Amino acid sequence: MLSSSVLRAYLVAARIAGNVATSREVSLRSYRLFAARDPRVMIGIDPERTWRQPDLIGLMADRCGVSADPRCVSGQDVIDPGRTMAALDAFADRLGAAADRRSPVLLGTGHPDRLLGFYAVLADALSAAGCTVLTPAQGRCVDITTRFGLRTYNLEYVRGVALVRPPGPPGPGCATGAHSHSPLPVRTALAAAAEAGGPLPELVIGDHGWVCGAGQLGFEAIGLADTDDPALFVGEAEGRVSVVVPLDDGVRSDYYLPLTRYVLNRACLSQ
Repeated sequence: MLSSSVLRAYLVAARIAGNVATSREVSLRSYRLFAARDPRVMIGIDPERTWRQPDLIGLMADRCGVSADPRCVSGQDVIDPGRTMAALDAFADRLGAAADRRSPVLLGTGHPDRLLGFYAVLADALSAAGCTVLTPAQGRCVDITTRFGLRTYNLEYVRGVALVRPPGPPGPGCATGAHSHSPLPVRTALAAAAEAGGPLPELVIGDHGWVCGAGQLGFEAIGLADTDDPALFVGEAEGRVSVVVPLDDGVRSDYYLPLTRYVLNRACLSQ
């Protein structure tokens, strides 16, 4: 198992934490849109309280370690690796508890090009521990509003992890699936599971709308989020999301492998 000091150094060296690629401008734009309750950035969370942009800056400073100064309006965001490590520990503890109970689980990602491998290894380990890895609504169509208008995607599972793909042969850059923030895929999957008479997941693992959409519906949800995804951290602050790990969700897919090993070791799920 990686020591805390080695993991911390790795997170910074790989730019998963520390100085990350996400810009302050992009994050502030997301906070403004969330404060205006734009569904493009709320991704399934319906906040109980009013979140103004200064509130969101304070929340993200607390949960991620970004600058708390509203006068900081440019440059790159910074994620505190200590916060990432603490959240990874909490994430692993939830996985371990699910494995101990042999809970049915659902995994899904809106970042299949980057994070599919991370979740797929977790799915394999949970399955080996006796958990049922659910795959409801396989092949079902989901209509998602994008900046290009309404688009139809197919809900599919790769190595036990849900994702969406455009119909037809994969296009350039979409070999693993499409990038999506929408909560509609998880709502479709959960509705299909309920229609089939269950089982329903006792834990949903993922990112973007998979976490927010499930958490809003009352399912325990844990996941990963970048500094420009305030919805997950609002969900965590309001008690609808159990754990959010702050990290850059856009680095090379193989860079997440040491995190996978760390989580599995802590959860006693190493194979």
